[in-house]
Amino acid sequence: MDTIVGVAMAGGFMAILGGALAWLLSFANKRLYVYEDPRIGEVEEMLPKSNCGACGTAGCRNFAEQVVAGQILPAKCTVNSPDMNAYIAGFLGVAMGEVEKQVARLACAGGSHVAKMRASYKGLNTCRAAATVSGGGKACAWGCLGLADCEVSCEFDAIVMDQYGLPVVDADKCTACGDCVEVCPKDLFSLQPVSHKLWVACKSRADGDISEAQCAVACTACGKCVMDAAPGLIRLDNNLAVVDYALNPLASPVAIERCPTGAIVWLEGKQPLSGREAKKIIRKAALPVDANVV
Repeated sequence: MDTIVGVAMAGGFMAILGGALAWLLSFANKRLYVYEDPRIGEVEEMLPKSNCGACGTAGCRNFAEQVVAGQILPAKCTVNSPDMNAYIAGFLGVAMGEVEKQVARLACAGGSHVAKMRASYKGLNTCRAAATVSGGGKACAWGCLGLADCEVSCEFDAIVMDQYGLPVVDADKCTACGDCVEVCPKDLFSLQPVSHKLWVACKSRADGDISEAQCAVACTACGKCVMDAAPGLIRLDNNLAVVDYALNPLASPVAIERCPTGAIVWLEGKQPLSGREAKKIIRKAALPVDANVV
């Protein structure tokens, strides 16, 4: 009998406890409920779900929240097609907006056929690993190591390594997500608007003679581009030509014509254009390792 009473009391207690907890949950749900605009989920479904961060937000969900809130325009998503961004704008009844396309640019043209190596690196096949071992063996301390960390990091197949171990960016596929910028141990990538056509494909800060001895296409700080460009457009900063993109409307191919190494180029079409006085690169094979290179 005592057992039956005990079981009944326990059952009653559990029923009361369950009811109390249910009431508390119901009360909390009403008091703590946060309204979410149902359009957020719908807009999220219209996004590519790459969560690449190219739009400057924490991901596609956060982008959808900001678009619905009117804090950002649909065109800011550079991964989506223009048609889909227009559809989102129409769905929300807002302007699509205009955003100039950005692409990743590499500040190096020192492939294996023009850039010298002091040592042959043997180890983990990544640029970050190689960079920790005497800079990776390349004579130019600023040069691309060519082990494809950028290619591996790119989720959009916008980067491929060419025959000389240099990454080549497909501007049509590039979404400016910035992964290559973050992964490069030499900080050679940057995101640039496509209107920035005047480009210094070098980052060496070494003396001009030393730079050219290390790489045939290095900037030698000769100053010819500074003289030929519009006033103030290009300056020499610690042995390197630097473009002031605040004056980008003044840029023209005239600035590259007398560059003796072709370190400064004009980005037009699929291939960078070198000036008429740039030395012609004939060698196709990789340069041998030379421990005595300056």
